[in-house]
Order: sequence, then structure tokens, then C-alpha cells
Amino acid sequence: MDRDGGDPLLTARRSTVGPSKPPRLDGAVDDVTVLVVDDHRSFGDLLAAALSTVPAMRCLGTATTAAEGVDLAARLRPDVVVMDIEMPGQDGLTATRRILAATPGTAVAVMTAHRDPQWVSRAAQAGASGFIPKDGSLTEMIGVLRSLTPGQMVVAPSTFARTTVVTDARHDGPRLTERELEVLRLLGTGLTAAGIGRVLGISLNTSRGYIKTLHSKLGVTTQLEAVVRAQHLGLIGAPSRP
Repeated sequence: MDRDGGDPLLTARRSTVGPSKPPRLDGAVDDVTVLVVDDHRSFGDLLAAALSTVPAMRCLGTATTAAEGVDLAARLRPDVVVMDIEMPGQDGLTATRRILAATPGTAVAVMTAHRDPQWVSRAAQAGASGFIPKDGSLTEMIGVLRSLTPGQMVVAPSTFARTTVVTDARHDGPRLTERELEVLRLLGTGLTAAGIGRVLGISLNTSRGYIKTLHSKLGVTTQLEAVVRAQHLGLIGAPSRP
């Protein structure tokens, strides 16, 4: 139960849309500054790179431990912290409480592979302003991050929706060739199309062609989404922790 006596889960599920940051008096719109905290460095770097391409959004950096995330948040004071829940040592929800105590003006969006409603409730109790499935779309994530306000909970629409993926009838996931799996594993390390081409000894256009095919088979539109979906399906493992 929250301080007002209400159910934080019900509050979270009702509050799927929150007000945006108010505009400046001079009419200009400040960039939304973001800090990414995830113990898998390659995933954090991919997400940071993706967010840096979004207009009016600026990623200040990444942290690979909860303690590092708390320290950076206190020094950089971002508008938003994207926080993985499960990390070694201090967990993301404990870190969320510490960040909010140090920088009350920061909104924390927890990111997790868990979709059980109890995790939404735990996130709300920790003071998180957003709940984002780790295997959701980048577009959905950006929409949530743009609408966060401290003190309110925004839940990504796909949290309680069944996720679908293009699959082969004889397998649990999409049917990939050995070369496509090689490319997918390299995507998981954070390599670009050019980097993959150099590693595999193929042209940039060929590398891009494989990536485009993987996007189609996995039902995604970005490299980040491809990696997350592949990990979710067990096609590639999570990257080793630093």
C-alpha cells in the first residue's frame, strides 16, 4: 500500500499517460537528459546510442552497476534514469530509492524482462515513474521516457500484452541460417554493420542485408530490439558482465 492508502499497482495501471515536462518561459524546449544503468555493458551502450539519435533527447552516459548509477545520477542530475531491475550486488529497485532520495527531480524508469504485475507494484513502491519491458519496442520505450513525471507511474502498454514474434512452425523461434546466427551474435556484442563486415570478411552492403533480414525474421526494427528479442528467445546468450 502507498502512503495515501491506495494500491500502487492499481495506481500504476491507471496512470499509463503522464504530463510532459513543462516548456521553458522563452518557448524553447530543453532536451530530455537520460542516464542508462544496466550491468550488461553492450546492451547499455546500444540503448544509449539509440536514445542519442532521438530528437530532443540526450544520453548523458551509462553505468554498469547500481552503485555507479546512483553516483552518476547525483553528479549529473539527469531528467530520467533508465534502470535495470536485476543486477549483481545492489538491485535496481534499491538504487531507485537512493537516486530519488538524492535527486528528487529525477524520474526513474525501471526496465525488466519481468511482466508479472507484482513487479509493477514493487517498482511503484520504490518510487519509479515508469515500467518498461526489456523486450518491448524502442518506439514504446521512447514514448514512455518522454511522458515521465516524478510521483506518477507510466506503464508501457506492452507490459500486459502478449508479445508475438515471427516463428517457424517446427521451432520455438525464427529459423535462422548459420551466417545469420553469426551476425546476430556479433550484433549482441554491440558491433555496427561495418564492424560485422570486417569481422566476417563481407562487404558493408552484405552485412546490412543480413541485419535487415534478421529484423524481418525477429519482427523488430532496430539493432537493440533484435538483440533483446534474440536473448528472450534464447537464440543468443546475455553478454558477459564486465
